Amino acid sequence: MGVMDWFKSGVGELMIARPDEAKGFVVWKHPDPTIPMKSQLTVMADEQAVFLRDGKVVGTLGPGRHTLDSANIPFLSNLVDSFTGGRLFITEVFFVTMRENTGVRFGGPIGAVEDPKSGVPVETMVHGEFSFRVTQPEQLVIGLVGTGRTQGDQVAPWMKEQVLKTIRDRVSQLLVKNKWPLLDVTSGAYTEEIEQEVIAGVATHVASYGIQVVRLGNFVVAIREEDSANLKKLYTDAATIRMAGGVGAYQQFAAGKAMLGAGEGMAKGGGAGGDAAGGGLLGGAGLGVGLGMAQMLMNQQNQANQQAAQQTAQQQAQPQSQPAGAAARSPGGYCHSCGAGLPADARFCPSCGTKRAGT
Repeated sequence: MGVMDWFKSGVGELMIARPDEAKGFVVWKHPDPTIPMKSQLTVMADEQAVFLRDGKVVGTLGPGRHTLDSANIPFLSNLVDSFTGGRLFITEVFFVTMRENTGVRFGGPIGAVEDPKSGVPVETMVHGEFSFRVTQPEQLVIGLVGTGRTQGDQVAPWMKEQVLKTIRDRVSQLLVKNKWPLLDVTSGAYTEEIEQEVIAGVATHVASYGIQVVRLGNFVVAIREEDSANLKKLYTDAATIRMAGGVGAYQQFAAGKAMLGAGEGMAKGGGAGGDAAGGGLLGGAGLGVGLGMAQMLMNQQNQANQQAAQQTAQQQAQPQSQPAGAAARSPGGYCHSCGAGLPADARFCPSCGTKRAGT
């Protein structure tokens, strides 16, 4: 669109303002870089107009109607085109929305997250919405030009990418650091803590662009229903095993369950990527391998229990009052009270004073 297309009929001035169809954009760029002197620029109450030339911000105008004349707006003198006798400004004008942009929906996979309670990795998803606002319009314009995102409808998708990226990193870290059971996370028990971490994390990525994430809403971390049911069963079974055999038995039980589940997935044709592109909770290595590993773990636990029982029996059978070989080492026998060796002619124990048996 050329300059003449923007002139009002019969009026020698250009009216520059954001059109109605671009009201919802975070950033809107005026399409023509040549602007006649004395043009009328209208900036709405919730926006700023940023003037850019050669990749650098020359100046910013706030809400109101402005007559573009270097006589009353000094920074415009840096934009005058000398080849036209000072009748044109050469500049890029960006209209930046300053109000809070609400209801930006996002969603996507987080990836495989290891459940700290069972040690089983589970495919996890997240969805919700967030709001953000521009705090430094000049920084946003420079950032957008530098990344090639000068179109207004590219800002919100870019923000969604930053939010998802942060959630992927932070959720995994929080589960490991705080040992939060995954089922508690998906029930919403830690939603507030996750939201705070995500907002702080996103800030490190977008602050240099002059953008602030204000809040997250309807924020849900989710797993598939079948994975949730499998975890619940695993928790219940593991609690019983843990009470019976301690932490070691529980850990081996969890590993055995994982292998069994992996085998079942393979037997159903899942393989490494089967069962609806993920193998469910425990996709993997084949039924035979799963059963074999589970049996091996059970055998190891049984052997450990048998060894512990044998050691206990040996300790209980060992005499407590007479060290092994005490009588053979002492020519006078040993004290039946404290087990100390006795001289051959002693009538009383020199250690505890007990009368020698048989005297």
